[in-house]
Amino acid sequence: MEERDVGPLRFVLDLSQPIYEQIVEQMSGAIARGDLDLGEKLPSVRDLAQGLKAAPNTVVHAYQELEREGLIETRRGQGTFVTTSTSVVHEFRTTLAKELAAQFLQQMRRLGFSLTDIQHLLWERGKGGNKT
Repeated sequence: MEERDVGPLRFVLDLSQPIYEQIVEQMSGAIARGDLDLGEKLPSVRDLAQGLKAAPNTVVHAYQELEREGLIETRRGQGTFVTTSTSVVHEFRTTLAKELAAQFLQQMRRLGFSLTDIQHLLWERGKGGNKT
C-alpha cells in the first residue's frame, strides 16, 4: 500500500489492484463523506496522473466513470469539479449504504444469524459509541 497526496486528495493505493477502480472508489468515497466540498475543483487529469504515477488515460477513464455517476462535472476551459447537486450526493450515499447493508445482512445470514440476532449485535455494538 502506498499513500499519495494530490491536491486536496489522499489516495491509498494497492498496486496489485487496477488504479482506475481505486481512483473511482476513493474519489466517490471522499465526495460521499463530504471530504470534498460541492463544487470543489479537482486536480487536472495531468496533475492527478503525475501524482499517482498513472497513465493519463487511466485518470480520464476514472473521471468519465465519476461523471456518468453524476458525482463530478467537467466545465470546458475551467476544469473538473465535484458536482454542486446535494441531491445527487445524497442519492449516491443512500444507494451505497443500501448496498453495504445488503452485503452485511447476506454475510451474517450465511453465518447463521437471524435478523433478531443481527439487531441485537448492532444494538450492543452501538451502545459502545464510535469505538471500533
